[in-house]
Amino acid sequence: MFRAASLLALSALAAPASPPIGDRWELAQLTIRQRTMVRVPRMAPPAPPRPVEWVEKKGPRCVPVGELAGALVSERDRLDLVLRGGKRVRALLEDDCRGLDFVRGFYLKPSADGMICADRDLIRTRYGTKCPIDGFRRLEVKR
Repeated sequence: MFRAASLLALSALAAPASPPIGDRWELAQLTIRQRTMVRVPRMAPPAPPRPVEWVEKKGPRCVPVGELAGALVSERDRLDLVLRGGKRVRALLEDDCRGLDFVRGFYLKPSADGMICADRDLIRTRYGTKCPIDGFRRLEVKR
């Protein structure tokens, strides 16, 4: 705003006054507006990500409860545990764990050592089913 007013004042000083028309002077109003426009080019949509294929490797006997970040049901007898840092471990369940696939969430009761171990602990679904953990497999991205 200050810049526009100073330009207007400078232009009035530099330009000669318009000659009078009869008894009056011709006045004009000058409005300066500034707009900033940024041109953003349109890009092609990104290609959809390739589905990730996981390969099972020998896994640990126990998983620290404090490392769990989330879980995904891969099959009725398999539960993929997502650990902090992005690593994954698949819990192999002894039986067909009914209720795990259609009820959100499940319960784990860790032992005093703060670990969830195979052949010792179990997963409880919110449906009421108890699913013993048979083992763990480490998951890696297939290359």
